[in-house]
Amino acid sequence: MPLLPRAAFLRRMAGSAAAGFALIVLSLWAGMLGYHVCEHQSWLDAFINAAMILSGMGPLLSPQTAAGKVFAGIYALYSGFALIMITAITFSPLVHRVLHRFHLEARQRDE
Repeated sequence: MPLLPRAAFLRRMAGSAAAGFALIVLSLWAGMLGYHVCEHQSWLDAFINAAMILSGMGPLLSPQTAAGKVFAGIYALYSGFALIMITAITFSPLVHRVLHRFHLEARQRDE
């Protein structure tokens, strides 16, 4: 099959980027809620801790309660997986297009 036209490809990329962004927002919200409920942090402190863990940097404020420590551990494990998943969702149309182009070029050489 031929390559997808550029406009359709850009729409597909925009959709993937939107899905990735939605997962980031959802993950950040879940982290903020967890820190707010388990650690009784203000929404601003919960935001910075959740954002730092989600980005792979680590928390700024150490958990003080047992529930907060368990939540922080689970959220950190989830965040590592989420980073990989969000990257894959966001860039999969681009990777697909590059591989498809290589396949088309290889087929044209064989003909």
